Amino acid sequence: MNKSGLCLLLLISVLWTSCIPIQDLVYLQKKDGKETIAPILAQASKPYRLQSSDILSVTIKANDPKLVSIFNTTNQGEASKSDSSLYFDGFTVDDHGNIRIPVLGEINVIGFTVEEIRTKIEKQLLTDYFNKEANIFVTVKLAGFKYTINGEVGSTGTKTLFQDHVNIMEAIANSGDITITGNRKAVTVIRQFSSGIEIHDIDLTDINVIKSPYFYLQPNDYIYVKPLKQKTWGAGKTGIESIGTIVTLLSLGTTVFLLLKN
Repeated sequence: MNKSGLCLLLLISVLWTSCIPIQDLVYLQKKDGKETIAPILAQASKPYRLQSSDILSVTIKANDPKLVSIFNTTNQGEASKSDSSLYFDGFTVDDHGNIRIPVLGEINVIGFTVEEIRTKIEKQLLTDYFNKEANIFVTVKLAGFKYTINGEVGSTGTKTLFQDHVNIMEAIANSGDITITGNRKAVTVIRQFSSGIEIHDIDLTDINVIKSPYFYLQPNDYIYVKPLKQKTWGAGKTGIESIGTIVTLLSLGTTVFLLLKN
């Protein structure tokens, strides 16, 4: 094989191995070869059960606001529910699984859903302090949906979204999307339970990921996006970048050869 053929073979090999194919970049593809898209039912999001260190926002209202003012923390008006104010004024679940509400005292909440906690607080208020005519209205929410994301995304770190349900596509979009060198086929979700930690990889390029129990996140989930092999090779993410790398190497090789020859 002459030098031209060798160079051409080298060029094709580098382009073939270093370029990232479009199939690795597109989310939610149909991989069964069918043209029609059948309805896909998403995995039902299970109610989150509280763990220690969670922060709750609890608001108690009534016909006469003065009657319930002693139960609410000082700066817990609707307009002040920012991320920082909820950290200081919300109710943190301690290591024993309790929160401390003014007058009501300690209430065990670990392992309960927010709806179950709301019912528990309303029942205690009506039993010990008020009658039904007071129209007690209790709202219990998590103080933001918090998750941590790391790896090949536009913006890493701990994020907080003020909504009840968050799927992994929303979390990634809120973090600046996965970079071109991120592996969308093996995104790791680390989830903590009272019994231990579960680690699971999901393929975001497959539309059937919607059926995964990890498609919908739970508060305090950790997401890690691994890099593709092309990033470690450093040959270029696209065909143009790869050609540029080859041209640079050939120029360097030619320069070294001429210097040694002289």
